[in-house]
Amino acid sequence: MKKTHMFVLAVAVALYCAPAFAQHGGAGGGRPAGVGPGSTGAPAGVGSGTSGRPSDPGSAGMGHSGIASGSPTSVLDNSHVTTALSNALTKSGVTIPGGNLQSACSGFKNLGQCVAALHVAKNLNLSFSDLQTKMASENLGKAIQDLGGPNVNAKSEAKKANKQATTDLNAAGSAS
Repeated sequence: MKKTHMFVLAVAVALYCAPAFAQHGGAGGGRPAGVGPGSTGAPAGVGSGTSGRPSDPGSAGMGHSGIASGSPTSVLDNSHVTTALSNALTKSGVTIPGGNLQSACSGFKNLGQCVAALHVAKNLNLSFSDLQTKMASENLGKAIQDLGGPNVNAKSEAKKANKQATTDLNAAGSAS
C-alpha cells in the first residue's frame, strides 16, 4: 500500500512540474537563435546599449548605409546625409531644434536614437532638450515614461517613434 502512495505522489509531482519545464524551451534553454542583441534577428545596440530591448533604432537592418548606428557627429559630417535626413524629417512634420541637425543630435549615442527622440518630441509635444537629457542615462521608453505623464503608453510611443525614425533613416540612406 505504501508503494502505491509513493508512486501516485511521484506521478503527481511529475505532472505538476511538466508545464514549467516546457516553458524553458527544453535542453538548451535560453533565447532562441536570432533573438536578442548581437544576433541578426534583432537590432543590436538598441536602448541604453545594455538592455537588448528594441527601444531605439539600432545598427542592424537600418538604412541602406547603416547610418542609424554611427555617431551623429560622424554621420552628419556627410552633407548629403544631413540634407536627406533633414528633408525626410521636415516631410514627417518634425522641426529640428535650432535648425541644425548635427548640433541637435550631438549628445546621442547614435543617429537612430536622435531621430526617434525628435519624433517623440513632436508626437507627444515634449521638450526635445528634456528627452535628450533623459536619454543620456536611460533608454527612449523610460524617458517617455518619465516625461510623458501617466496617460502615455511609453512602450507603444517608443515603438511608433522607432518606426518613424526607421522610415526617415531609410529615406536618407537611399538619397545619399
